[in-house]
Parts: sequence; structure tokens; C-alpha cells
Amino acid sequence: MMPHRMFSPFPTSRTAALAILILLLTACAGEPPSSQAPSDDAETVFPAQNRPDVRGVRGAVSAGHPLAAAAGYDVLSRGGNAVDAVVAMAGVLAVVRPHMNGVGGDAFALFYDGETGEVEALNGSGRSGALATPDFFRESFGGEIPGNGPGAVSVPGAVAAWVDALERFGTKELAELLEPAIIHASFGFPVSTRLARDFASQGGALNEVGRELYLPGGSPPPVGSLLRNRALARTLERIAREGKAGFYEGPVAEALAGFLEAEGGYLRTEDFADHTSTWVEPLSGEYLGYRLLVMPPNTQGVAQLMFAEMAKHHPLEEMGHNSADYLHTLIELKKLAFADRDRWVADPEMADIPLDRLLDPQRLAQRATQVDPSRAAAEVEPGGLEEEMAGREVGGRRGGTPNDFGDTVYLTAVDRWGNAVSWIQSLFSGFGSGLVEPETGVLLQNRGALFTMEEGHPNQVAPGKRPYHTLTPLMALREDGVLGFTLGTPGGDSQTQSLLQIMNNMILFGMTPQEAIEAPRFRSYEDLRVAMEDRVPAPVRASLGGLGHEIRVIHGWTSTFGGAQMIFVEPDFGTLTVASDPRREAYGLAY
Repeated sequence: MMPHRMFSPFPTSRTAALAILILLLTACAGEPPSSQAPSDDAETVFPAQNRPDVRGVRGAVSAGHPLAAAAGYDVLSRGGNAVDAVVAMAGVLAVVRPHMNGVGGDAFALFYDGETGEVEALNGSGRSGALATPDFFRESFGGEIPGNGPGAVSVPGAVAAWVDALERFGTKELAELLEPAIIHASFGFPVSTRLARDFASQGGALNEVGRELYLPGGSPPPVGSLLRNRALARTLERIAREGKAGFYEGPVAEALAGFLEAEGGYLRTEDFADHTSTWVEPLSGEYLGYRLLVMPPNTQGVAQLMFAEMAKHHPLEEMGHNSADYLHTLIELKKLAFADRDRWVADPEMADIPLDRLLDPQRLAQRATQVDPSRAAAEVEPGGLEEEMAGREVGGRRGGTPNDFGDTVYLTAVDRWGNAVSWIQSLFSGFGSGLVEPETGVLLQNRGALFTMEEGHPNQVAPGKRPYHTLTPLMALREDGVLGFTLGTPGGDSQTQSLLQIMNNMILFGMTPQEAIEAPRFRSYEDLRVAMEDRVPAPVRASLGGLGHEIRVIHGWTSTFGGAQMIFVEPDFGTLTVASDPRREAYGLAY
């Protein structure tokens, strides 16, 4: 993914990039586009697309905040490649979306080489500590895996992922790429309406240091005010100078480990020092003329491929976009995929996961027939793996804490050489563990909440183990092996659901990338509960209720359904189309 020297007629000066940044700052409204007044009238007409198409020919970025997109655009315009741009954007997002991601969280990524067409994957998730035995949780937490607090904190992997990606594919220095993040943390960035609302609704578990920073006086910082985290700026400066050692060794690691030990957690300095990212081979599957590439376990990428493979056995296009039959079928297929996911997905280095059987097309073809067109299923069992399950009790749920918000950021970039990155990073729940370490300004994740105490389950907590992850970046190649699009979204369990709906919108129903992302979506929870946007017609929702689904109507543009982003490569022209979801603060740029 090394850049080739070539003439570019586009401006590459830092002044031009800063001009774009200023324009973005003035345009950042913080409020998503509002729909028409909530109504159950089937005649209500909603616009097919709120945001304009963003198109370019040389490079494109999309990130979960306009300041991050501006940083990535700046890197591309000055000759950096897609990995350089993503690392810069990841650093900025760690500052400007602090409740969703950061140096205290994890990351996963897919990398497409524009010259060779090869795709590599990076697992940047952290592990539990050496003390994290089931006995530890029985003695310290009453036999439960806590949803937040010190017992939910696994080693953060994001910083190592930044450095490892840059060392393998990047062309610029880490210190240069983290400069925008350090500036925003030191001098402050404007608080948007969306950020203030998120802080107010999700800050309940914050410790005293966190409340002083993000909820001063019990309320979020005023909209338009500057939010600073100078302790985090100093931590970022150390990382910029020292790389991984600046976070996983020395003063930062010592401060974090000492803090967690005092709070009753299981992480120690040795656990930070032992952390490594892992380069892995992505999983792949064919869907509607594309080769889909996803992360293997410990993520739910396998559920994405199972979901898509089963969908191929139903006449979705004939059913019609967002018809009752179409939505019912997808909701029921999701339940089948999730039942297998919850039974098997875990750290593959410490659990035997039958991936070949899970993804076997014949098994999934049979599994797809289990959808009852006349009734929603309240419970679905994992199936078709009897020989692997022989002599073992089947665990139904993966354990851990549900995440209705899906507090994650997605970012993506394509450069002038055709290289592409699909990257996602997260704390898990809003404000993660709720613990901000005062010396470093680091907000620690709660990914360890997704372990289970269930004896014999592949995801049972154990020392040095990675927990199950919802994070699912996606990349799609055309039949000739050329990049088709990058795609991802926040949203916890809704990620796989949103991504398949978006792909169907575009491939089956002919929508533009922006239309496909903005189209109304559903989110199926456990049992019969389904959240659905009010832009799905009332008669359709009523029909689904008649099938047994418990429909909760969501009005307006909310984060319940994630915040998807995409870069699409036009097959006939090679131009780039960027789509960014108005449901959150995502913005895209291209040139």
C-alpha cells in the first residue's frame, strides 16, 4: 500500500485543508436532518435523500465527526495514503467522540491493497488480565460479569492497532498524524447538540473525575462551548513520541494499572505490557455479485456472513423494499444467525469454533427454511452442529450487558492509489466502564462485560482472553476482485442488521449509497422486540404486529439504528461516492 509518485492537479497545501476545516466547523449543526412531524398516516411522504451525494476522483474519507473527516482529508491532500488518513481520523475521534471510543478502547480494521487486490485484517482488541478467572468474579463481583466499573475493563487495544497499521502500511510519522487530536484535546473543540445530548443520556455511570469533565455541575458542557481534556492531550503526546511503549509501558500503563487495582479490577502493568494486536485472515462470502469480507471471531463478522447467505434463499426483491414480508423475513433470519453467533463466537485462540460448519452453505440453506412466514419466533436455538455439540450443554446467550446505543465510531478512507481501509473502534457502552483515570485523562472501555460466567461456554471469562465483540467493519469486492465499497456502522448488535439492509437497498433496490444509508431501518432485539423507524409505513408496521412482532416506533433520526458510512467505487468510472449517515455526526469528504 505504498504510494506511487504521480502528479496531482488538486491543492495539497495545509492552507487549503484548513479552509475545508473552517467550513466544516461552521457547517457542523449537531442536529440531524429532521423528518416531517411524527405520523401514522400511510400517505406521509418522506424525502428519499436528505444529504447530497459526495463524489471525488482521487480520494475520499468518512468519519464519525466532521473534524475527524477534515483531518483525514488533510492527510490525503498532502500525499498520505488511506492508512495514514485513518490513523489521523482515529486519533481525532478519540478526542471528539470521547463517550464512544478512545485510547481506552479497541479497534478492528480491513485493509485493501490497490496494487495487488489483497485484503488483510487487524484484530486490535484487548484481552483480560492474568487475574481474570471465574473465581475472581465469584469472589469480587458475586459471580457476575459487571456491565461497567473495574471488573468490566479489558486491556485497551486501539493504540497498538494505530501503531501496527501505520508500521505495516503507512507512509507518515505517528507524531504528525496525531497532531490534530492533540490540538483538539489541548485547546478544545466545539460541543455539538448531539454530543451534549449523548453526555446527558449516557453519563450515569461516570466516576467523579468523569463527571467533572463531561458533566460539570451535573449537566453537559453548553452547546458551542469548548471541551478540553489536557490530561488526555499529554497522554497522546507521549504516544506520539514513544509509540506503543508510550501507552503500554511506563507512566501511562502504571497509572492505569494502579488506578484499576485500587478500584478492584483485575488488570496489572504486566497485562498492559503483554498486549499485542493480531494480523488475521478475513472471513469471506459471496452475496449478490460481491465478495463480502469481514473480521473473524472474536467478532460477530461470522453472523454477518450467515445472515447474508441465508438471505439468498428468500425472494427478497420480489417481496418489495420494506414490505411486511421482506422485513419479517430479515428479522427472522437475523434470529437464526444470532442464535449460532451467541453459542459459538469467542476468542479463537482459546476456544474451538467450528467456522467451516457455521458457514457451510448447505447448512445455512436448510437453516433458512426455518423461517415461519406466518409467525414471529420468540426463541430460536442454534442448529445444525450436532456433532460439535455432542456431550456439551448448549449455551443460549453470550452473557454480558445489552447495548442499546452502540457506542462506537466507524471510519473509512480510499486514496489515489486505490488503497482502502474499513476501520471501527469503540468503548462498547456509552462512556465504557465509566472510569476516567485522572492522571492520563483516559476513559476505559467495558468490553470485558461481554464475557460470560457460563461454565464451558467458548466465551467464558479466562485469563489472557479476548471477549466477544460486536464490531463488524465490512469490505466488498466485485467479481473481478476490484474494490466495490467499504461499509460500517456503530450500533452494537444492530451492526449486522443495518449492513445487510443497506446492501440490499443498494444492490437489490437500486438506491444510491446515500439513499441506501438514509432509508428507514429496523433493529431486532432479543425475543419479539423490534425497533422500527417511523418512515416505515404504518400499515406495514401493523402487519408485522399481526405476525407477533412487538414493534416500537422510533420517530426522527436517532442513534438507535447506528450511523452508517460508505465509500463506493463506481464500476464504470472508478470515481468515488461517499455516503454518511445523518443519524449521528458522520461526515464525508472527497476530492
